[in-house]
Amino acid sequence: MKKSVYSLVLSDDVIAAVDKAAVRAGMSRSAYINSVLAEAVSYVTPEKRMSDIFSAVERLMDDSVFRIMPRPSDNSLSIRSALHYRYKPVIRYGIELYRGFETTLGKLKVSFRTQSAALISDFGDFLQLWIALEKNHIIEHFPDGISYAFDGDKFTRTFYLPPDKHKLSDDAIAAALSEYVKMFDEIMKLYFENLDNVKKAEALVWQRYEEYLNAGMTII
Repeated sequence: MKKSVYSLVLSDDVIAAVDKAAVRAGMSRSAYINSVLAEAVSYVTPEKRMSDIFSAVERLMDDSVFRIMPRPSDNSLSIRSALHYRYKPVIRYGIELYRGFETTLGKLKVSFRTQSAALISDFGDFLQLWIALEKNHIIEHFPDGISYAFDGDKFTRTFYLPPDKHKLSDDAIAAALSEYVKMFDEIMKLYFENLDNVKKAEALVWQRYEEYLNAGMTII
């Protein structure tokens, strides 16, 4: 959304109150005034839309499995989960939304804070399986393909809007985002729990992934 500089004549007392409210909201003066004015004229800013989507995602995540972290910015959400793998490393999920929803919604970042070469290697093996699953089952929904990146300890996957994107409400977007993270987390843990038998692990992952798809989850 384009932004410009405007001159306004306001009461010093009003600005003092605005500044206090902005501090409580964790926003700058300009961002707070922009938010208040947008609400007054019933205009939904990209920031408000992203905030609403993230709030819905937070409500949908199981707090016995996931820990929602303070939002690092207005367009990103950070979620943590524990993996039962030797020393129980923490999985970090970062959801980043784009301010304008065109063909893409945003992206998912998955990472560990680890120095374990074994964990990084096993994570890489799982990601190869995950990408193969998506290419086998859902690639037909993405004529331009799916964008992935893996730099050794961080995996990134782009989220896409379905063809009927204008019919997808913000609550539906939040549900799709949370469902994807929950699916990824559950299936990855299933894989790691069965690493003593890789063939079995791969078969279980394949089966559980298909169960999610058959349940009618939104593909993004």
